[in-house]
Amino acid sequence: MKIKYFPDTDTALIEFTAFAVEDTREISQDIYVDLDREGRLVSMTIEHAQTSAGIKELSFQELVAT
Repeated sequence: MKIKYFPDTDTALIEFTAFAVEDTREISQDIYVDLDREGRLVSMTIEHAQTSAGIKELSFQELVAT
């Protein structure tokens, strides 16, 4: 997974896989998802990321089952 942030446009791009994009769907006014030909999630674009997604702070946690 890769997360790219473009401050000049306040856009975040979250890439989940490297599959070719077949379709882009608008989830809401500022959120779009890209799907491959099998309908699997390829990436997500978040416009106005600082306000709509709180991109100012990012953390990652991998939780292991106990």
